[in-house]
Amino acid sequence: MTKVRKAVIPAAGLGTRFLPATKSQPKEMVPVIDKPTIQYVVEEAVAAGITDILVITGRGKRAIEDHFDRNFELEFYLEQGKKDDELEQVQAISEMADIHYIRQRDPLGLGQAVGVARQHVGDEPFAVLLGDDIMVDDAALLRSMLDAHVREGGSVLALMELPREEISAYGCAEADVVSEDLYRIRSIVEKPRPEDAPSNLAVIGRYVFTPAIFEALDRIEPGVGGELQLTDAIGLLLEREPVFGRAFVHGRYDIGQKLDFLRANIELALRRPDLGPQLAELLTEIVQQRLRPAP
Repeated sequence: MTKVRKAVIPAAGLGTRFLPATKSQPKEMVPVIDKPTIQYVVEEAVAAGITDILVITGRGKRAIEDHFDRNFELEFYLEQGKKDDELEQVQAISEMADIHYIRQRDPLGLGQAVGVARQHVGDEPFAVLLGDDIMVDDAALLRSMLDAHVREGGSVLALMELPREEISAYGCAEADVVSEDLYRIRSIVEKPRPEDAPSNLAVIGRYVFTPAIFEALDRIEPGVGGELQLTDAIGLLLEREPVFGRAFVHGRYDIGQKLDFLRANIELALRRPDLGPQLAELLTEIVQQRLRPAP
C-alpha cells in the first residue's frame, strides 16, 4: 500500500460543551496547560512522519490559522528581550508542518467534514485526527495504524474498550481478532444504545483511510442527529474492502469532555519538572483540606 503522506484534522465544530469559553474562540484553541489542543494533534501527526496537514475549519476559527502562522511583532519583541527559549518555541510552531486550511461551510457532521478534504487528498490514503482528541503517546498509536495500513491494506480505525454504559457516545465496532491489538472490522454502528451495542469496542478519534472512503461518503444519508456520519460511510466501505482496527489503552484525552480536560491538565502538568513537584504539593494540600472535619 502507498505510504500515508497527508493528515486531515476536522476542526469545524462549535464546541457547545465548553460554552461560554468557546463563544468567541475555537474549542481546538482551548489550552491544555500552555499549549492549544490542536497543537498537540499537529505534533502527533508530525511525530508519526506526516507533515502535509489539512485543517477543516469553520466560521470563527481564524485563530487556528493565526496560531500556526508567523507573528513577526512577537518574535521581534522576544528577540529584543533576549528571550531565546520563548522565541524558539514560537518559531517552531510555524515551521513544524505544511498546514493548509479549508472551510466546512455547513456543519453537517464529521462525514461531510472529511468529504471536504477530497480535492486536497486526491487518490492517496490519508490519516484523520480529530481536533479535540489528543493522544499523548509519542505518536505510538498513529504510527502503528500507519504500519497496519501498509502491512494489511485497507483502512484502519483506532479502537478502545469502554464500559457498555459509555458506548452510546461513540461509533461501535464488531470485530474479529487478527493478532495482538489488531482486529478486522465486521460491522460498525454509530452511537448505539448500550443494550444494542455489538461489542464494547469504541471507535476513537484516529483513522487511516484509503481514498475509497470518499465514494462511500457520497452514498450516505443523514443519520444519527440528522448529520452525515463518518461511521455510516465506514459501514459502506466494509462492503468493498477490508477495514481493520488497532486497539489501544493509554494516552488519550477527550478535551471536549470537561472532566477529561481537567484530567489532561493535571496529569500532563504532573509530568513536567517545572510544574509537577509544586502541583503535587498543591493537590495534596487541597485533598487534606477536604478531608479535615468541619469546625
